Amino acid sequence: MPSEKTLQAKQEIVKEISGKFKDAKAMVFADYRGLTVEQDTEMRSALRKSGVEYRVVKNSLTSLAAKENGLEDLIPYLKGPTALAMSSTDPVAPAKVMSEYAKKFEALELKVGVVEGKIIDVKGINALADLPSREVLIAKVLGGFNAPISGLVNVLNGNIRGLVVALNAIAQQKS
Repeated sequence: MPSEKTLQAKQEIVKEISGKFKDAKAMVFADYRGLTVEQDTEMRSALRKSGVEYRVVKNSLTSLAAKENGLEDLIPYLKGPTALAMSSTDPVAPAKVMSEYAKKFEALELKVGVVEGKIIDVKGINALADLPSREVLIAKVLGGFNAPISGLVNVLNGNIRGLVVALNAIAQQKS
């Protein structure tokens, strides 16, 4: 039977993971078995640059945290070595980076994802990864707002140009 100190440490870990589950906008679980240290380091670096937290998690403790957060459907995916990539700010970043590295390294196998409290399969993770970044989507929306205004300005400028040309033509005829 584990000591009181060990139980307390495990309870703290479950509490920490549970808190991260609550804060995370997106999480991606993967089997990292077979990755070399170099590959893992490269992936961790890319995740860090994207603002994504990455850690290897113990399945039994993660299962307890999942239960605490109403994510019981996640538990069947928690078998074998499990790594967790999560972001509390960008719902696309974990999927984008993990999907990219799963394509790059055959040993990395995506298991399941969670976005805004909803469980998504590997196809969902890959679809999410294919979305443009938030900044690109905002730029497209703003561009859509800007297009009609630009069109109006061009129409009004066209009418003014036409008036100037007509007045110049009249002035040339009279002179």
